[in-house]
Amino acid sequence: MGEELIFRLVTAVVMGGSGVLILRMARAAATGKLGRNQVAGIRTPSTLVSDEAWTVAHQRAEGPTRWAGWCAIAGGASALLPFSLPVMVLCGLVLASCLGMLAFVLYGASVGGKAARALTDGT
Repeated sequence: MGEELIFRLVTAVVMGGSGVLILRMARAAATGKLGRNQVAGIRTPSTLVSDEAWTVAHQRAEGPTRWAGWCAIAGGASALLPFSLPVMVLCGLVLASCLGMLAFVLYGASVGGKAARALTDGT
């Protein structure tokens, strides 16, 4: 197997697997199946105050976080498209999906944190 094919397969598995994991964790946190912890989820002082703040934050952040998961899956799938390696990596297919994933995760964390703060502040 050529090095490029191995790179493409590893990229597809890692990106796709990460996307599936993000989707599952977003749902689990929003439904309360993933409780407060120090490993996964939106871990800010406002979300760790109570179980209610944790759940509210993750319910509000579920949509953007799910989009992040789909961006990762799209990036993994794009690694298998018949483009040259420089086009795939440098011209945006995988890079754009990584940037999209990061943007959606950060946006989800922001709106989730605001929801938790609003709950704890009583506003």
